[in-house]
Amino acid sequence: QVQLVESGGGLVQAGGSLRLSCAASGSIVRPNEMGWYRQAPGKQRELVATLTGGGRTNYADSVKGLFTISRDNAKIVYLQLNSLKPEATAVYYCNLKIFISPRQAFWGQGTQVTLSS
Repeated sequence: QVQLVESGGGLVQAGGSLRLSCAASGSIVRPNEMGWYRQAPGKQRELVATLTGGGRTNYADSVKGLFTISRDNAKIVYLQLNSLKPEATAVYYCNLKIFISPRQAFWGQGTQVTLSS
């Protein structure tokens, strides 16, 4: 049973920084991709950044140059959020996708990031 647990969210002023962490437990099959998505109030969940086990990254255009995704090992992924803007307020979710059969996707419970003006 794979579980993802996020941490690091909180209240931060505009222009500030945060680092989110996601720790995966259980059997993590390769190849896979870990990533971050976010859901702002009244909006759909959207991709923020992903990182494959092979090191390939993908970022939403809105966060390129501002956010950085990284992995410590196969089971921990980080998201560094810099120069935060009010529109970054959202619940940030960790995601793990398994690329071999049976393809599966797992989600964390989410961590709230709130920007104060």
